[in-house]
Amino acid sequence: MNPSTRTRLRRAWGMCQRHAWGWMVVEAAFRNAYMHGPAVLYEDLMVTAAPLFELRGPAQLVRLARRLKEKGPCLMCEEGYNAGSKGFVKPHIVQQGRDLTQFQRLAERTAPFWGPSVCGRCANTDSPLRCRIHLIEDISTGQAKDIQFHRDAFSKIVERLRRYARSFQFEFQGTRTDEDEASLIEAVAWCSGWETFLALLRSSDGAWDVGKDNSRTLYLRQAR
Repeated sequence: MNPSTRTRLRRAWGMCQRHAWGWMVVEAAFRNAYMHGPAVLYEDLMVTAAPLFELRGPAQLVRLARRLKEKGPCLMCEEGYNAGSKGFVKPHIVQQGRDLTQFQRLAERTAPFWGPSVCGRCANTDSPLRCRIHLIEDISTGQAKDIQFHRDAFSKIVERLRRYARSFQFEFQGTRTDEDEASLIEAVAWCSGWETFLALLRSSDGAWDVGKDNSRTLYLRQAR
């Protein structure tokens, strides 16, 4: 909620992939998947990005790519936090923060809804959907010709994320759905990428694989 911190997060589109998903894991572990903080932040980031998809003119794609690029570093990286960082937290607290159980349960429960949104480049499939990072790359290499497809996909995430963030308000208690909750995963992945998220799921007891159904829609399945 600190204004300068929020500005830094906006300039970097959240955090780097490693720290963004690390935060999601920790929030899920300590708050029993009550993801109010991430919902507030990513609603802000996605709403900030929404007008960029409405740019018009012959240089629309170039301007979009330029504005979607990070204007600053990941604040966690900038502060020097990495795998070798030391602190004064008791070992059992560290262990709890590394527990993937709640995060993986959240992912499994909402998988039918976020699965079709996985970036094809992140998952190494032929899905045309893209996260922010790979959308920028596609624009820069001339592979993204029409932004309407990406605009529509992005708008659907924002609409559901707004409902999810609103569900934490007292007057909207009880309105949360798995479909809306999945939009938080989609928003984090759109900003920072899907690779780390998919790797975290593959580290679970059940093997998760990206695949396609008969309509060639991307989805994630868990082996039983």
